[in-house]
Amino acid sequence: VWKTTQPRAALGNPSLWQTPEMLVEIEMAWSLSGYLLVCFSAGYFIHDTVDIVISRQARASWEYLVHHVMAMGAFFSGIFWKRFVGGGVLTLLVEVSNIFLTLRMMMKINNAQDLLLYRINKYVNLVMYFLFRLAPQAYLTKFFLQYAGQRTLGTFLLGILLMLDVMILIYFSRLLRSDFCPDRVPSHQHKDKFLTE
Repeated sequence: VWKTTQPRAALGNPSLWQTPEMLVEIEMAWSLSGYLLVCFSAGYFIHDTVDIVISRQARASWEYLVHHVMAMGAFFSGIFWKRFVGGGVLTLLVEVSNIFLTLRMMMKINNAQDLLLYRINKYVNLVMYFLFRLAPQAYLTKFFLQYAGQRTLGTFLLGILLMLDVMILIYFSRLLRSDFCPDRVPSHQHKDKFLTE
């Protein structure tokens, strides 16, 4: 049963762009599509975490496990308290960047670093990483800093966000070193992690 005070625009818009108030009202804005997206994403993180543990890849994938636990903690605030759904939807913009990172990884697996497509993709990766990872993360960090020093759900999410900020910056430095300063990447890393090479 929908509340009569709920705006009609929030009743199932398929994207963040059709519910732009989620960009500004990060804590209280809500839409059915945003809520379902956060639920689906939390389910993905739960599934991937269980898969990593069951397949005995936890030691090799500990960074992913840490990231997944933090992401689940953040998404659960939207699922159970229906607060910060806008923030959850905004963080999912990183998936746009993942398209190009996955393309990069596939070309590296196939030793296709000499292709023009790879060289183009490494510059596209920089732009996409900035637009869909660094910029939204900085925007959210600025928003959540208002909760610093309080004992609220926002402070808990600020802690998670700051840890994710560190991880994103580490990944960005690895990407830069790998694609633009390959002589600085230790040779033993070339076998194991495609994000680090």
